[in-house]
Amino acid sequence: MIIDFSVSNFRSFRKEQQISFIASNYDKALPGNLIELELPRLEGMKLLRAVGLYGANASGKTNVLEALKFLGKFVATSATRLDEGDETGAEPFLLHPAASEQPSEFALRFVVDGVRYHFALVVNRKRVLYECLAAFPNGREQTWYERSWNEEKEEYDWAPKRSTAFKRDARIVGYTRSNASFLSTAAKWNNDQIKPVFRWFRQNLRFFGTDFASSSLSIRFTTHFMQRGPDEQRKIERLLRHGDIGVLSAKVTEYEFAKEDLPTGLPEELIRKILDGKKRIEVNLEHRGASGRGYPLSWKYESSGTKRLFSLAGPWLDILENGYVAGVDEIESSMHPAMAVELLRLVFNPDLNRGNAQILFTTHNPLLLDQTLLRRDQIWFADKDDEGGTHLYPLSDYKPRKGESLVRGYLAGRYGAVPFIPCGLLGKEDADGR
Repeated sequence: MIIDFSVSNFRSFRKEQQISFIASNYDKALPGNLIELELPRLEGMKLLRAVGLYGANASGKTNVLEALKFLGKFVATSATRLDEGDETGAEPFLLHPAASEQPSEFALRFVVDGVRYHFALVVNRKRVLYECLAAFPNGREQTWYERSWNEEKEEYDWAPKRSTAFKRDARIVGYTRSNASFLSTAAKWNNDQIKPVFRWFRQNLRFFGTDFASSSLSIRFTTHFMQRGPDEQRKIERLLRHGDIGVLSAKVTEYEFAKEDLPTGLPEELIRKILDGKKRIEVNLEHRGASGRGYPLSWKYESSGTKRLFSLAGPWLDILENGYVAGVDEIESSMHPAMAVELLRLVFNPDLNRGNAQILFTTHNPLLLDQTLLRRDQIWFADKDDEGGTHLYPLSDYKPRKGESLVRGYLAGRYGAVPFIPCGLLGKEDADGR
């Protein structure tokens, strides 16, 4: 579970910005949308099961997901994916003359197996400048390690010198490259204490974009989910039937690739690799037709909305079953707003979301600003300042009145985070060319 996340000097984030999953104690609405924490010294704190992020195009909404995705990927793969001398992949703010030479900074507070952790990373394009992991198993801070780049000595300073909480292996310290995370390196060398935290970064952070054909959101995951067994098959079919898209059932067929399935002119070596154990998946959804009968349709005839829902169904149920943290860009993409509402209701159902999964989603859809669906502290906004930097802030900063129409207020620009187009798209420009 995520408590909160902050980022600075990454993509559109110049100054430090934070997004929080901590629920307000003053808002008593929708208790099913909350996770009850039972952590030492955090008694009474509750976390949100979902946070929705609104904003105009190019306001930086997606960059929140990209920042968290970068942090998770760096921890999970920097020790194995990067070689000495490779760039780290950091993407500093580019709309300020000094920012491109400054590091990107990330801080994450999260919970793994009932223990709270704080992780911080400062990284530029060349190397890690600072990295720290602290644990709070009994509510008291235990700094497991702290690693700081010493420019004068051109080496890292490590702290604490002695720790009873975490045994820092000198060999792993020596193996840790300047462009890799120590957390990633320690996991690679089988440090048992680090493994649960590393596993959380590698397995529990999931991200989904707007393209149902992308690697992060393809039909393959849903088809594999269905093939686990009859219960999983029924879950997918039930979700599709209740989605009111006219689907009665779903059938998945796997075929061995044949040479005639491939484009002509491919090199023989490439053809052999493709045909070596690779299988082609065919999905047919049975639709209700004349006299209530079911008629199977080929995948190519399905609408974008049906493809999106099918592609999202497997990952969504998997997230709920395993208690993952998921970032979903434009949750309503290609689907009716009511469908996005129902997907969120699954997250807010404690009987279905027993693993306390959390969703961070971006959206343009004002119809989700429904106080019977989302609490006010679950609604956040992204807006840019005059120098192109993204700022994040919650709806609760505006203290909307109980019963106030959030849809009307948002569309009227009361909370910001909407396009400002006073003269129309082809209106006259001012002296500054604006």
